[in-house]
Amino acid sequence: MTGGEAEAVRSDLPRVDVVRVLGALAFVVGLVVYMQVEGLPRQGYQVVLILWLATVAWDVRRPVREHLAFLRDWWPPFVVLLFYLYSRGVSDDLGIFSVHFTEPIEADRWLFGGTLPTQFLQEHLCGVPCRQSLAPRWYDVVLTTVYYSHFFAALAIGAVLWKRKRDEWVYFMRRYLVIISLSVICYVLYPMAPPWMAARDGYLTDDVARITGRGWFDLTASAGSTTTAHQNVSTIGNQVAAMPSLHSALAIFIAWWVIARFASPWRWTVLLYPASMLFSLVYYAEHYVIDEIAGALLVVVVMAGWAWWDRRRAARSPAADAAAALS
Repeated sequence: MTGGEAEAVRSDLPRVDVVRVLGALAFVVGLVVYMQVEGLPRQGYQVVLILWLATVAWDVRRPVREHLAFLRDWWPPFVVLLFYLYSRGVSDDLGIFSVHFTEPIEADRWLFGGTLPTQFLQEHLCGVPCRQSLAPRWYDVVLTTVYYSHFFAALAIGAVLWKRKRDEWVYFMRRYLVIISLSVICYVLYPMAPPWMAARDGYLTDDVARITGRGWFDLTASAGSTTTAHQNVSTIGNQVAAMPSLHSALAIFIAWWVIARFASPWRWTVLLYPASMLFSLVYYAEHYVIDEIAGALLVVVVMAGWAWWDRRRAARSPAADAAAALS
């Protein structure tokens, strides 16, 4: 091979962007250190800041004004997520409505012929009594991973859309934020105890336990800090913000968006995500099935409402254009 031919071959090889690789490595190292100290990020505003740092690390050579553009565009979602965190924490202290314990238990037993799904799953998959300290099974690892994806999955999709397609980002984030905002209203109007709280307060057998983080206890050094972070957040968050299930609603919303916006036949596999999320929530005693049905109905209402609004705005646009032309 001649020198010219070798040079041509080298020019055809993809070049490694060293600066981008170093930026990505620095971000990953910083995120790992943060999680070891503070535990997994569980609040939307934390995830927004982490995603901003990820975009900075990915395109570190871009001008500062472009990095600040993320904060400019994302401050409304940031404010809504802060509002969600603190307002749902205040809602159960307003004293407007009492906490509901028995209605969801009765609803789930009615749906499943007298059997409570949470108790059934824990008996068969965890043990009697079920305890978080028991050794996790392989499916606990999978389900815990799915459960924790709730805290960053939708926002991560939003960050990718913000980088690649701003119109689609607006479409996605509007619906995401409305789902969150309406859920807060529901938590105020209908405070409801999840299964683990019902078991703690004597409405269910004490064999039912909250085992949400069980799958990661033997896998990560941050498992202990994750539990501590969860306990600290409970002083702000609302322990009776269970109806509707926001975990279910956002998982269903993500699946809906993927199926509606992509054409590949593989897009239907995304249904495994909400299916596994809904299963984990019931198994881990975080939600009843009736909460998940309410979460699905919330998504239907929001998507139908935005579809109606888009049709109405599209119908008004030609009339506005005609009026502008006449003027």
